[in-house]
Amino acid sequence: MTRPQGDGPFSDTVWSEAELWSRDRIERFQLDSLRTQLQRVSQTSNHYRRVFEEVGFEPGDLKSLADLRRLPLTRKADYVAGLAAEPPFGSMAAVSPGEAVRVHFSSGTTARPAPVLWTQADIDRWADLYARCLYAQGLRRGDVFQCMFNYAWFVGGLGATLAAQKLGALVIPASSGDTQRQIETIFQYGSRCVIGTPSFMAHMAEAAEKLGHDLAGSTVEMVCVGGEPGASIPGTRERIERQWGAKMFDCYGALECQPIGWDTAAQLGPTLAEDFIYVEILHPETEAPVADGERGVLVLTHLDKEACPLVRWWTGDMVVRDSRPAPDGRTHARLSGGVLGRADDMLIVRGVNLFPSAVEDIVRAFPGLANEYLIVLDDSVKDPLTGFLTGVRLQVEREGDSSPDLGERLSQRLRERLQVRFHVEVVETGSLPRTVHKAKRVLHA
Repeated sequence: MTRPQGDGPFSDTVWSEAELWSRDRIERFQLDSLRTQLQRVSQTSNHYRRVFEEVGFEPGDLKSLADLRRLPLTRKADYVAGLAAEPPFGSMAAVSPGEAVRVHFSSGTTARPAPVLWTQADIDRWADLYARCLYAQGLRRGDVFQCMFNYAWFVGGLGATLAAQKLGALVIPASSGDTQRQIETIFQYGSRCVIGTPSFMAHMAEAAEKLGHDLAGSTVEMVCVGGEPGASIPGTRERIERQWGAKMFDCYGALECQPIGWDTAAQLGPTLAEDFIYVEILHPETEAPVADGERGVLVLTHLDKEACPLVRWWTGDMVVRDSRPAPDGRTHARLSGGVLGRADDMLIVRGVNLFPSAVEDIVRAFPGLANEYLIVLDDSVKDPLTGFLTGVRLQVEREGDSSPDLGERLSQRLRERLQVRFHVEVVETGSLPRTVHKAKRVLHA
């Protein structure tokens, strides 16, 4: 199948014609692409060749999109095992290192940094899709684009840079860190769009206020974020939009699958790149498909990735899909509310399911609090016999509100909204750790 990409925008508001395809056309494209992709993967990836043989699946057996469910899920543990079996690039790779032009690595927070190969075609596809993302959010040729994603090992910085350049923006590859210079650069060079993690954008706003700079009065109109939840969490979005005086957009991707989806100007939740990935939403326990509007785990299959294609990749991200056409005419499905949490991050407190993102929404919108917070899971909130959680310990920073009942009021709000008992500790501003990359909000003590 021909990849739907090009060298420039399709119209004044849409980058690619594929964004306007009918649902029938999207599904026909996906089925045709999957037939070609599975045939190639079965021949070039040692991992998938073995998986297909074990379950007795032939690529020609794919008569409908539902037939893909005959194949098992692919999980992070499978990728890691493949790296151990065939070092250094693993058994999932579908090209030799000589056919690839780049390798990116995972952060290594839960295991050794894992490599992912890219061919030139993969990079070109990535840049075009990312350009579609930024174009949908409002970036245009000639705009100043300040990229504050980390470039050292992290995948996001180079992707955003390539995309903005393809679109025709003037790119400042600032990376993360050096906060004062970042702020000065915004005011000196008139940056219209900045991009980074939500944590760094919150940190920037805090630092600018201390330095006497009003970011809300700067030239910035677009704050694009990725790398962690935040942009689709209402409390976080409202706080950062207020601090920056700009609209905030979610750019959702992962190392293994870049990109996945993105906010458009309408901010209705990340629009999935359904001409690049086939999407399933599965129940976290039964692994059966769930209907639109129901929570489930996002599972992805590449339609044309060359170097490290994935088939039924279990992301672990909890989402809700909305397949209705958007008011702006875009037809690809959206993730309402973005990533709601991770299936493996979900906390169970006295039988109540609790996602850290739900806590963030309330904390970030609560008056009198600064940006930072920390969920602490220690023995004080665990049953001594079973080890199960009986509550949540939460540390927050005060900001301006000196009333002695701040913690009590926040605890009550959290209990009312989430049906969980919180033990809130209010500390002074600057007490909790800051980050310029991905924030860690849950501490298992």
